[in-house]
Amino acid sequence: MGNKSILVVDDEKNIRLTMSHALETLDLPVQTAVNGEEALEKLQEGSFGLVFLDLKMPGMDGMEVLRHIKDDWPKIRVIIITAHGTIESAVEAMKLGAVDFIRKPFSPSEIRDLASQVLEREALDEESAIDYRSLIELTKRHISDRSFSDARETVQKAIGADPAQPEAYNLLGVLYEIKEDELEAQKFYRLALEVDPTFKPARVNLERTTSWAKFGEIDIGSNNTDMDIEDEK
Repeated sequence: MGNKSILVVDDEKNIRLTMSHALETLDLPVQTAVNGEEALEKLQEGSFGLVFLDLKMPGMDGMEVLRHIKDDWPKIRVIIITAHGTIESAVEAMKLGAVDFIRKPFSPSEIRDLASQVLEREALDEESAIDYRSLIELTKRHISDRSFSDARETVQKAIGADPAQPEAYNLLGVLYEIKEDELEAQKFYRLALEVDPTFKPARVNLERTTSWAKFGEIDIGSNNTDMDIEDEK
């Protein structure tokens, strides 16, 4: 990412302050915006590599800001911030290119760890990503770029590298859910649970996709990166 700045977009002042202080230790410039309109102004004026974006804001909401970012600055990585009880479509956010999710309340260390994890993905390439963990991170980067066919190819390589890990099967389920193929998605969520019955992201995703109301969380398998959604199909 070089020396590109991080932008924190949230209408809550204490969240902006907490996140700014947490991210300063990464030795990258951090700017903040109080709403979607200010965020777009700052994005036009500066050079950013990563945006933490609150979904629920007065005026222009986070989903609309995300659409603008992926249309005008497709290489900027966007991490969605969501509050407990917020019902939004995480599948739609992933289709638009959100790279990850974090849910309030969170600790400064969780913010730093997630930012570092997302930024480290940028250093990966197809040749060097041969171990399971690198392939999983590269899959998430492809999802952020909306390169879903590349993501499916990379996650299949991850399964080949270590078929005894549940996270790749869960991600494959998420990719099928993005394609609106819920039956295939459920198959891979179940497969993840067969590999590891304690793997919470797959259990959460399976319960959500098989429930009548379709309320719940989509979880791509990172720490504290789950998100309430309402299925809109």
